[in-house]
Amino acid sequence: MSKTLLHVVGTRPNFVKIAPIYREVAAREGIDQVLVHTGQHYDAEMSDIFFEEFGLPAPDVNLAVGSGTHAVQTAQVMTSLEPVLDEVKPDWVVVVGDVNSTLAATLVAVKKGIRSAHVEAGLRSFDRTMPEEINRVLTDRVADLLLTPSRDGDENLAREGIDPERIRFVGNVMIDTLVSLLPRARERWPDVRARLDLPETFTLTTLHRPGNVDDPETLDEIVSGLLELSRDLPVVFPIHPRTRARLDEFGLMPRGADGRLRLVEPMGYIEFMALTSNARMVVTDSGGIQEETSYLGTPCLTVRPNTERPVTITQGTNQLVESRRDAIVAAAHAAMDADAEPGRPELWDGRTAPRIVDAIEAFDRVHG
Repeated sequence: MSKTLLHVVGTRPNFVKIAPIYREVAAREGIDQVLVHTGQHYDAEMSDIFFEEFGLPAPDVNLAVGSGTHAVQTAQVMTSLEPVLDEVKPDWVVVVGDVNSTLAATLVAVKKGIRSAHVEAGLRSFDRTMPEEINRVLTDRVADLLLTPSRDGDENLAREGIDPERIRFVGNVMIDTLVSLLPRARERWPDVRARLDLPETFTLTTLHRPGNVDDPETLDEIVSGLLELSRDLPVVFPIHPRTRARLDEFGLMPRGADGRLRLVEPMGYIEFMALTSNARMVVTDSGGIQEETSYLGTPCLTVRPNTERPVTITQGTNQLVESRRDAIVAAAHAAMDADAEPGRPELWDGRTAPRIVDAIEAFDRVHG
């Protein structure tokens, strides 16, 4: 008897995680699947690039919820998704990550009696001021099957009193995408390097979190640190639209850096991985980049007070850095002097998607 999985994606990082699962399901018999894009990230150009690069088909449904406050966005996903579930009648709703779409889809599924699986469960920053932390905790509380990327995820869930029968350690599905596309990234590197006129050694930077970019003093400290770093090592900065808007608003747009701090437009996954795999160092506040740099062995400075991915520190190449010019510069110089080794925590092996689908099928066999 066939079953139907309904995958929900809302933001570009979700595509990275859902693509290997989608391909794995497509390779098996007896499982149908439906892909729903909530449109939480609504940049059509960037979305199209990601679907093409990851080999995903056009979504079966696009809810096109767009931007809004956390409450509005979550509510719109819920009200828009409910009639889709009524029509499709899936056996499972599969959600990934920790965005508003993740929580919203899980709540709708649970209330309608549809099983839900949370990929990347159990991650905790223990910082309730982060909206993503609230989404993570609530999603894990109500989802049926919790698929963790690292052992600390299992420990966090056990500490919260989650039934161990709901928890499966499967590994990091983002690494599946990295492993599969890394050869293409390496092929693309000469073109990317030539187009951006990059030297052999450079630093890569990304910033987008509100705590870093919405406060003018904090953003000024970070930009000052990047400008100082660029004197020794050129800094390439694919700039998030939110960050660009704040730099303009606060009058902090870097000028006079003689091309050493290079602001470039956002790019697709393959080109970005070409940069990441060839960078001497990465300065970021992203979650996923902490994992990718650990796999690649690239030193990573995460400009945040905490991380929901501590395994990238204990077993990877990541370290937390305060959002201050002097802290960033000091940590960067220390990282450049050290020899980082690939972390590659347990089951970050490019074979997580098959374990995810196996876990869903096993859950059905046990629970009927």
